[in-house]
Amino acid sequence: METRMKAIKREMREISKEQESIKEGDSQVGAKLQAINDECQQLRRETDQIIQKAANSEIRLALMFQILEAREEGDFAKAHQLTALLREVVAMDELIAQIES
Repeated sequence: METRMKAIKREMREISKEQESIKEGDSQVGAKLQAINDECQQLRRETDQIIQKAANSEIRLALMFQILEAREEGDFAKAHQLTALLREVVAMDELIAQIES
């Protein structure tokens, strides 16, 4: 009976060690998952910034093209108006860049 009790206690200690090891592994997996989630969020933010910058570039290019067309047509008032708008867009982009950094 005594040897059986010793065997049971030994098994319980082994089981306890295994459970502790499992808890430690779970904790490590949780930390890794959190790190992956954090990295995904960072990548989403960076992707959104790239998309926004591309859209802003498209707007600036469209304005530049319209300025060129207005000048070719001799519509200097429209060209002046579009140039002022382009300056505002560029200023806003620079302001946003300063805020983000």
